[in-house]
Amino acid sequence: MASVTLRNVYKRFGDAEVTRNVNLDIQDGEFVVFVGPSGCGKSTLLRMIAGLEDISEGDLYIGQERVNDKPPKDREVGMVFQSYALYPHMDVAENMAFGLKLASVKKGEIDRRVNDAARLLQLDNLLQRKPKDLSGGQRQRVAIGRTIVREPAVFLFDEPLSNLDASLRVQMRIEISGLHKRLGATMIYVTHDQVEAMTMADKIVALDNGAIAQVGKPLELYHYPATRFVAGFIGSPKMNFIDCDVVAANSQEVTVNLPGAMQMTLPINGSALSEGEAVTLGIRPEHFSSRDQGAVAIQGTVNVVERLGYQTLVHLDIEGIDGIITMRTEGTNPVQEGDAVAIGIKPEMCHLFRQDGTACPRLFKEPCVDL
Repeated sequence: MASVTLRNVYKRFGDAEVTRNVNLDIQDGEFVVFVGPSGCGKSTLLRMIAGLEDISEGDLYIGQERVNDKPPKDREVGMVFQSYALYPHMDVAENMAFGLKLASVKKGEIDRRVNDAARLLQLDNLLQRKPKDLSGGQRQRVAIGRTIVREPAVFLFDEPLSNLDASLRVQMRIEISGLHKRLGATMIYVTHDQVEAMTMADKIVALDNGAIAQVGKPLELYHYPATRFVAGFIGSPKMNFIDCDVVAANSQEVTVNLPGAMQMTLPINGSALSEGEAVTLGIRPEHFSSRDQGAVAIQGTVNVVERLGYQTLVHLDIEGIDGIITMRTEGTNPVQEGDAVAIGIKPEMCHLFRQDGTACPRLFKEPCVDL
């Protein structure tokens, strides 16, 4: 296995800059997820690591070797694509073995690798089946097996679960995470699905418009987002944002004006803020409270109620706030559309973002979170 290092990496198509100034260290054996919306450059970055796209500027190392000019076949990487791309006229064993045959690997070694991968992926009893006789999850396992038999130093996954239905995606997330633990391999996984990123990654790389917005453990990005973009992208439902302005600020706290002529003091380092500065307060749907002492209550009207069994999502209209505010509450909450409700904002659970999108440092530390 091997580490992957990117230094000042750019990708340009003509005058368009698709990725810019990417600096990243991926350790040997890490499971790293590139996450971001469509068009943020995550797949292009993965393809540059694979050698399928040229690097316009910068350096790429796999292990200690600079590989910018190496063709894909010499980079010791294996890639699993969004499309299974299985040969319909070949059975599972032949699909998994095809690349090794092209590389003139001896038949005995091919058989060993195919059988080892089949056992690992629980495909032992399916080796003689054609792709048309397999489920979507089984086909994806064959595509992964085709990569495993090459014994690459780095595994690359380009949105491999996007063609599966919801239940199969959950199953395959578990299987790929288990595969990583069994192989101890370096894996780089691209997805636009932040749930996949949160549940699978050792480390998340959040990409915004071609640049890295933040790198860290999943819970670090969730509880301590570096930018408003990361705060809004990581988490489902996404974080609520409320425009406000600064009344007073110092290194220990910030007081802001809320809609409805209310004020709230937050345990946030406001040393970089000035009085009257426009800021954005962020709060996650599960951090609203109607009963906790110290919460600042605001009034709203229920617009839509989504009952999911284990939880209820309440979407509210609040005077003075643009857009819908979403609150997550217990599944048995009897709230109805049209109800007038008071929701509490707990100051220690809030985030504060400047107009350039950067976060002000939170002073409250999340309990029992190993970051």
